[in-house]
Amino acid sequence: MYGPIQFAGYVALLVTPAALLLATVRAPPELPTGVAGIQLGIALAVTVVAATERRRLSITGFDAVGFDRSDAVDALAVAAAAVVTYDLSVHAGLGPVLAAALVGLIVGVGLPRIDGPAYCGTFVGMTSPAVFASVDQVGLAGLVAGLAFVATTESFGGFGGKYGTLALFGCVTTVALTGVDYAAGSALAWRLAPVIVPVAVIAAVATVLLRTHGETSAVVASAVVGVVAGVAFPPLVPELGSTLAAVAFCASFVGMSGTDRLETTERIAAAGLLCGVVYLAVSPAFAGAGGKLGTTAFVSCLALRGALDVGELVGSDLALS
Repeated sequence: MYGPIQFAGYVALLVTPAALLLATVRAPPELPTGVAGIQLGIALAVTVVAATERRRLSITGFDAVGFDRSDAVDALAVAAAAVVTYDLSVHAGLGPVLAAALVGLIVGVGLPRIDGPAYCGTFVGMTSPAVFASVDQVGLAGLVAGLAFVATTESFGGFGGKYGTLALFGCVTTVALTGVDYAAGSALAWRLAPVIVPVAVIAAVATVLLRTHGETSAVVASAVVGVVAGVAFPPLVPELGSTLAAVAFCASFVGMSGTDRLETTERIAAAGLLCGVVYLAVSPAFAGAGGKLGTTAFVSCLALRGALDVGELVGSDLALS
């Protein structure tokens, strides 16, 4: 039976990516032929996974225990990491990608007990100062994301980008509560797809290889990719370096997916490819909000899983006919 808090967390993990996709549709950039169809297909595939997850949770049930000390530690870890990351990004001048990846790497190596919630918090801390001008606002967003983190322990486990989706939920909620505005956003040119999509695929696969062959945790693997991308791309490609670093970091979250969700490296690569496309599509939406990269990865992983589920169902029906 659903616990009300856990069910609210499940809903938050659906509403947040839906809001991102809706914001993109309401103010669409100039789309090349076929991209609008891809967006619709993504939305439908995500719906399939959402229904499957709902059925799974209906069968297994939520653990409806109360809020305990461990939950409090996790929630506070999210908020604390958000503030630290924001300070490093804005006041120390590291920028959002490098700041979040460094905090994630340090916590992943030194404090593995809280690496998940802390990594979630780093994505809140990636928010632009054009959105949250004060640390107090970042802390509030981190606290909201932390409570959502605790509420979603049973939902959508193993899907890459879940932490970032929770971070975006915290940021969007705080924007609504405080009445601030998002940053001025602009769409990326679709002519950049031949550069952005391969970077996304490589970053997603690199994260998996670090996990499997480097025997690192998912957080450490993603953070390493983020640090390398954040250090290497800006000087190598000055005019596009920050964008490519963000793309690589975004796709590294795809590579955090568990094998129970995306079973093979080939499927991670496919989700990484989709992630590059989604990154371009959602570029003008929720500009400056932390967690947008993770939500992009989450949408991509859900969409691929949904497409695979539909394909398997159709194949099964054909085999029986």
